[in-house]
Amino acid sequence: MKETNNSVRIGLVSVSDRASSGVYVDEGLPALREWLAAAIVEPTEFVEALIPDEQPLIEATLKRLVDEEGCALVLTTGGTGPAPRDVTPDATLAVADREMPGFGEQMRQVSLYYVPTAILSRQVGVIRGQSLILNLPGRPKSIRETLEGVRGEDGEVRVHGVFSAVPYCVELIGGPVFDTRPEVVRAFRPKKK
Repeated sequence: MKETNNSVRIGLVSVSDRASSGVYVDEGLPALREWLAAAIVEPTEFVEALIPDEQPLIEATLKRLVDEEGCALVLTTGGTGPAPRDVTPDATLAVADREMPGFGEQMRQVSLYYVPTAILSRQVGVIRGQSLILNLPGRPKSIRETLEGVRGEDGEVRVHGVFSAVPYCVELIGGPVFDTRPEVVRAFRPKKK
C-alpha cells in the first residue's frame, strides 16, 4: 500500500428543491458525511452544499467544488431519476472532461439487487480535472448500499459497491492517496509485481 496524505477534501452536494427550501430536513448530506467518516482511514474535510434542482446552479456548484475548493472527490445525492426536474446527471456531464461509465453501470447493478425501479436511475461518474464526481441516490439507505455493495448473510461481498474503486481512481487522476476500513468497504488496488 502506498503512503497516504494527511487528509482528503471531499465535496458533498444534496440536490433537492424541497430540502433546500426548508420543506423537510435534508438527509443526504448527513448520510454521506457519516458513511465517509466511517469508511475512510485518513482525516476528511467536507465542503457541503444543499441546492435546488436547477441545472445552472448544480453546474456552478460542481465547478466551484473542483476548481476553487480543490475537492478530489465530489459526491452528489438526489436528482438522478427520469422526472423533468431530475437534472443532476445532465449538469454533471456538462462540466465533465471525461465520463467514467462503469460507475453508473455499477451503481445501477447494486441498486437493481434491491429494487427493480433502479433501472430508471441516470446516475453518472465523471472526471473533471483531477477530481472524480459521482451521482448517488437520494435516500440514506440507498447511498450506503451503492457505496458498500451487496453482502450475503455470511457478510461476504456479493456485488461490489462503487467505493471499492474510488480511492484508486482518485489516485490515478492525480488526487490524494487514501485508504478505507475493510470492515466498511475494501478499497481495491492492483497488486504490484
